[in-house]
Amino acid sequence: MKIADIVPMPEYFDLYINQAENTSLLRAFDNSLLQLQNLDISKLKRLEAKRYEPGKWTVKEIFQHISDTERIAAAGVLRVARNDSSYVVSFSKIPLPNAGNTDSKRIEQLLYEMETVRRATISLYKSLTQEDLLKTGINSQYPIDVLGMGFNIIGHQAHHMKIIEERYYPLLK
Repeated sequence: MKIADIVPMPEYFDLYINQAENTSLLRAFDNSLLQLQNLDISKLKRLEAKRYEPGKWTVKEIFQHISDTERIAAAGVLRVARNDSSYVVSFSKIPLPNAGNTDSKRIEQLLYEMETVRRATISLYKSLTQEDLLKTGINSQYPIDVLGMGFNIIGHQAHHMKIIEERYYPLLK
């Protein structure tokens, strides 16, 4: 199933969903994993403590945020896909990335964590049926189906990777 199969497009999440690759969900997940595996670690190491603006996260904090957010979203996917319509995915109390000892972690550790989380999410989605993908739950007060939640996870990563490319990589010049 593809982005076009998300009907209706959920309010708010279109911001991230539309940044995901417009291909099948599982292919988009695989390509997002490849994106992580192909990152230039030496470049990221030179950026790890830099902020493009005061008060903005470091690259390491962004990576922790992506992993934490995906874990929360995947838990919601599981609950909704298993018919727990009372479950509401909530990001209102997500801890800040620096609360996870992010400063003490190496870039390699954070990337390994992101890849491991992504592989677990892919495994979850591979276990779902098309019927499961169309089940709807509430994510941060907005209705969204399991398919949309998958593209949202991918688009969330794409959103932050674009920020790293546009705002952090120029700091190396």
